[in-house]
Amino acid sequence: MYSLQKYAGSRSRYECPGCHRQRCFTRYVDERGEALDPSVGKCDHLSSCGYHLTPSAFFREHPERRSGPDWRYEKVDIEELRRQGAAQRAKEPCVIPFEVVQLSMLRKRRSDLVLFLERVLDPVVVEGLVEAYRLGTTRGGDVIFWEIDVEGRCRTGKVMKYDRESGHRVKDEAVAGRVNWVHSMLKRADLTPPRWLLPSGWELRQCLFGEHLLREFPEKTVALVESEKTAVFCAGLMPGHLWLATGGKQGINERLMVLQGRRVVAYPDIDGYDEWVRKLSEFPSLGVRVSPLLQQHASAEDVAAHIDIADWLLRYRAPGGGPGEAGHPAAFLKVRDRVSPECHEELEKLIVELGLEYYGV
Repeated sequence: MYSLQKYAGSRSRYECPGCHRQRCFTRYVDERGEALDPSVGKCDHLSSCGYHLTPSAFFREHPERRSGPDWRYEKVDIEELRRQGAAQRAKEPCVIPFEVVQLSMLRKRRSDLVLFLERVLDPVVVEGLVEAYRLGTTRGGDVIFWEIDVEGRCRTGKVMKYDRESGHRVKDEAVAGRVNWVHSMLKRADLTPPRWLLPSGWELRQCLFGEHLLREFPEKTVALVESEKTAVFCAGLMPGHLWLATGGKQGINERLMVLQGRRVVAYPDIDGYDEWVRKLSEFPSLGVRVSPLLQQHASAEDVAAHIDIADWLLRYRAPGGGPGEAGHPAAFLKVRDRVSPECHEELEKLIVELGLEYYGV
């Protein structure tokens, strides 16, 4: 049986056969950890590349490579699989000491992402968002998106670099450490104080970003997005919803079951609507509604730029509010004479979709 190789540092990720980017390709390996073929695997860049060759597809093209009985037709003990799944779910997740989270929030320097948010949102609102979502900061000014589950346990933290002028994630491959993980850093003895060094058997089990807020706001409708930055930004604009993030399309999986019984609306990135609908159909008991708002109103340029709802909302800022000028985007969503006439229909649909109310300028 083959499965995607577990992350074990940058050496466990390879050049993608599709886009040829480095360290973004996960290979399928067997029980011994041996790869089936260098071409069999999945690229991390689902939107821009989308390369994914499964073992079954590979064997269809290369039947001569199959040895022994066809593993796809082996008898499966369903009850045993269920027992194994139940045991895995009951197993306590490995966690990161909460002291690490607290210390990351005590740094006097604000992250580049927070500096950007303070220019497009009220700084008082941003301060509340930092506290609510437990946004941390590294020495270099990178933001740490902590994944804290509904029980208040820290599963991991995603470290990301953002441009403080545009608010966009740094994607230049020449820049080291564009994306990192706190649990990976805490496994390195040369970087980690002894009291925080994670044991060799430490295993990652992710949760939704913002999941810890579910108990604090049990009545709020959950708005689900891909990007952690988008969740934070939209929470500043529309606090009537509880904004959570999957961390990417690959996060649309069993971790969503924590939303059972909640009213949930998903807002996919511009190129993710069909995939979200397909993946969420595997969890019919959740009853998640996938909003087509962005897909219905985005332009060809939006599609090419792979925008999400945060990028779309940033357009509707106060007149003259170019980059660097303060202004609360939600403050003028109903002021028809303050925005371009061609935006009226889109804004009205946005108001209805998200339940916005005008509260003043």
